[in-house]
Amino acid sequence: MDPWDRFRTVARGGQADRVPVALIVDSPWLPGYAGVDTLDFFLDFERWFDIHHGLLARFPEVAWIPGYWVEYGMAVEPSAFGARIAWHHDQPPAIEPLPGGVQQLLKVPPPDPQLHGLMPFVLQHYAKVERRLRAEGTGVKLVCARGPLTITGWLLGMADMMVALMEEPQAMAELLDTVTTTIIAWLRAQQAILQAPEGIMLLDDMAGMISPALFDQAARPFFERIFAAFDGQIKIYHNDTPCPHLLAAFSTLGFDVFNFSHLTDIALVRARLPGIALMGNVAPLERMAMGPAGEVQAAALDCLRKTGGRGLILSAGGGVSPGTPASAVDALVSARDAFEAEAAPAVPGA
Repeated sequence: MDPWDRFRTVARGGQADRVPVALIVDSPWLPGYAGVDTLDFFLDFERWFDIHHGLLARFPEVAWIPGYWVEYGMAVEPSAFGARIAWHHDQPPAIEPLPGGVQQLLKVPPPDPQLHGLMPFVLQHYAKVERRLRAEGTGVKLVCARGPLTITGWLLGMADMMVALMEEPQAMAELLDTVTTTIIAWLRAQQAILQAPEGIMLLDDMAGMISPALFDQAARPFFERIFAAFDGQIKIYHNDTPCPHLLAAFSTLGFDVFNFSHLTDIALVRARLPGIALMGNVAPLERMAMGPAGEVQAAALDCLRKTGGRGLILSAGGGVSPGTPASAVDALVSARDAFEAEAAPAVPGA
């Protein structure tokens, strides 16, 4: 099995030949890792492609999720609603909330991925990537979108969104319905570019900041609708906000893989989400980016031992943080190798 085969097998509830090692990587990490200006990373297709392609040669035991991700930080979906973007040379772009609050946003119809904001540029970029990869006999497997609460939070401002969930529930339900329609159309538009798409990743940290009751009332219908729209495909949910209070709610949303915060113990998550593959759970900043390789390996071994390596995709507890060295990624692979060596049955006479 190659790294993607292992990831796919465990994501679908199977047992791979080895524990998969996989990492979510995007523009907060990749330009710094490669030593390039963030704007050049976004604008220079050849450089962008070579950076992504080079990961496969440098780290042959790692699955990169989603792999060749065409993204501009958090800006793509908010840009389609008209949000203003502030670009930087040394970090992903920032988004300015739209004025007017919920009532003004309700006047905006669902964006068309072929026409609005940065979405057409992403689709054109994917078309170029896919042509290049098809010539090599492969292709992009996964596409991504930010989740309904995260997108709405960027459009309104995070604090204002939280207030609106409590004070304007009907208006927020209408807005979240529009955002959800956009997410599904956006994911489908990306998949339509690809030759053999196998799944989606939804990223929504804001869901972790509300109560179980408010999640069921205000958010659950939209998450369920998104995951149900891609029935039969691999569905990954990323939420690295510590939210053990929501694990019971998450267990029935319909996703296959959960990437979650290192601050939530992996043994607890395993107990609460028994049928879902866990992607984690090494601290992305304190260990992966800032700690020595030995600490990364020790933390990874702890995850492996707590789960027995079953239903586990060894990873960071979130995306790869800026400044993470290659040695930290190597340490994850080394931990996997060490765990499998210690778990292997003794050979008689050896």
